[in-house]
Amino acid sequence: MSRIGNNPITIPEGVTVEVNENVVTVKGKLGELSQEFSGIEVKVEEGSVQLSRPSDSKEHKAKHGLYRALIANMTEGVSKGWTKELELVGVGYRASNQGQKLDLALGFSHNIVLDIAPEVKIETISEKGKNPIVKLTSHDKQLVGQVAAKIRGFRKPEPYKGKGVKFVGEQLRRKAGKSA
Repeated sequence: MSRIGNNPITIPEGVTVEVNENVVTVKGKLGELSQEFSGIEVKVEEGSVQLSRPSDSKEHKAKHGLYRALIANMTEGVSKGWTKELELVGVGYRASNQGQKLDLALGFSHNIVLDIAPEVKIETISEKGKNPIVKLTSHDKQLVGQVAAKIRGFRKPEPYKGKGVKFVGEQLRRKAGKSA
């Protein structure tokens, strides 16, 4: 039994959900997202979306919870949006942006310049005495996560000093150094 798949998705004000054959389209004030689905029935009733599966096969059970979660993320994204914040921990680590170009100084011999997708809004916050923060905002949760993972992948946090690019609030497993 899919516990997540059985929960109805409430549609917030200003959001419309349309189902055409095997594509769900969600429109809101922040944008429009669409998702293909198969093997699941999607019904839009007044103020909510309900998903049901035709059988209790393993494939249908897996897709039931998956598509429910994807559609719920889409409805929240077009109404509120998704935000990820990355913190640059390390001496001399800096971040700046000009439009959709992110310029990172992460201790390499050269700066890393990254072109960010136009759907993602980028903001860099640099305060004296604090680590620089890169803030990513978009209506597409998958895209924000993918861009954040790519930025984090340039310099993952290391376990001894904690230097690198980490998510704000991320707990790192620290190791003790050499004992003399």
